[in-house]
Amino acid sequence: MAGASVPSGVAPKRLLQPGRLVLATHNKGKVREVAALLAGYGLDLVSAGELGLPEPAETETSFIGNASIKALAAARAAQLPALADDSGFSVASLDGAPGVYTADWAQQPDGSRDYQQAMAKVAALAEGHAGRLAWFSCALVLAWPDGHTESFLGEAPGIWVWPPRGPAGFGYDPMFQPEGHAETYGEMSAETKHAISHRARAFAQLAAACLRA
Repeated sequence: MAGASVPSGVAPKRLLQPGRLVLATHNKGKVREVAALLAGYGLDLVSAGELGLPEPAETETSFIGNASIKALAAARAAQLPALADDSGFSVASLDGAPGVYTADWAQQPDGSRDYQQAMAKVAALAEGHAGRLAWFSCALVLAWPDGHTESFLGEAPGIWVWPPRGPAGFGYDPMFQPEGHAETYGEMSAETKHAISHRARAFAQLAAACLRA
């Protein structure tokens, strides 16, 4: 980090320079959230969907692993720095499921995703178990065309609720009530969610290490 001392044995993080940045996603909800988080950093954000880049198979069993696959694929295809997000919803009584398979639980035979059906599946499996502990996780990975990566992980604890509440957000947001709040992600304004979400927590780490306003 420029101007900062680095503890012995700890590698410095690579700074992301102002300019074009690929967001390795085809999810418009994620594009909106990440664009809001990146405002003010001098970055020209373009999504993999806008560039027509293919979605690579997510074959890892961790959020960091899958985010790395997406970030590196986009960086190498576009020859630009790329940022990938891999996030998921976990329920304690389901041993952390759906977790890294969060999107898979919503997958339909025609390739679309039905999150109403996925939330109903979570509720049906978790109902009757003691406790409603749940959490969202978000891994953010920055990758460069030369293969260098920087990784960050944020988590937001809370509980799952049923039936879902609120039309805002996307995915499993309407069934997650974060710790310390009476509203679900689906009931919160975008500004409130961005301030406290798992993605915001991961982004705060990334910004401190790799960004300069």
